[in-house]
Amino acid sequence: MSGAVQTGWASSAGPAAPALARSRRRWLLAVTVAWAVLLAGLTWVSVQGDPPTVREQRSLDQAGPVVDRAVGELARAVGAASLLELGPARVASGCRVTPFADGARLRREVGVLVGTGDARAVLAGIAERLPPSWRAGVGPGVDGPELRADAGEFVDVDGRPTADGRLRLVVDTGCRPVGAGYTPAPATAAGPETAALTAALRALDRPGDAAPELVTAPCPGGGHARTAWSANGSGPAASTAALAPLAGDAPLLDEPPVYAYRSGTVTVLAEVGPDAARLAATVGCPD
Repeated sequence: MSGAVQTGWASSAGPAAPALARSRRRWLLAVTVAWAVLLAGLTWVSVQGDPPTVREQRSLDQAGPVVDRAVGELARAVGAASLLELGPARVASGCRVTPFADGARLRREVGVLVGTGDARAVLAGIAERLPPSWRAGVGPGVDGPELRADAGEFVDVDGRPTADGRLRLVVDTGCRPVGAGYTPAPATAAGPETAALTAALRALDRPGDAAPELVTAPCPGGGHARTAWSANGSGPAASTAALAPLAGDAPLLDEPPVYAYRSGTVTVLAEVGPDAARLAATVGCPD
């Protein structure tokens, strides 16, 4: 048997293994890059052409009419006797839809009278009268009972008591692309709310020559709920006691500096401070 060693055979532990590992890493890197490019392309096509599926893809101009209709639904559910005011639309810019895109959010508020009643019971009554599709309910919140509902199109509704015999209902779009922006519906013609506001301003010795702002919302059954409001002038105003004759000495709410009363079909809300007065006169939706 020869003791010669054969030559020309590569060792299994030779340099081929590192070369194979490098090739595999390059292949995995190429596949990863291709997959990332494919995902980015599919995302772009989806954003441009597919129906929106999340809040951030529905622009503010698309959400605006949903918010306005939601305010009208809330006005109907609250009832004309308990509706204190419709707040004007507030658009806040500067939020981020994505890390690379700015957005804005739209909010509208509805003021509701609680008076000496139970806030939870009032919220529960409102929730029962809202559309079933809203899935409205009342549960415990951080500072008391809280109403939560979904008005559709990713528009949220919540309501909670304030500290002065009132509830605040808020309709909120959350942050979303601006699109063409929010454009309020044209205000309807002034009604008895304007006359009631003028009378309250005069009773408080406030100038009544400037036109009040008119805020509206479409009622589900037709027509509009309307609020005429004014923060007219500055400087000291008369006490809310000056409104007692207009209230027939039977106010709905007398929690200084807040005073509210009914004048026919109109609810008048006054917030009178030492240096300014804010008044709102509101006509609600028909039952």
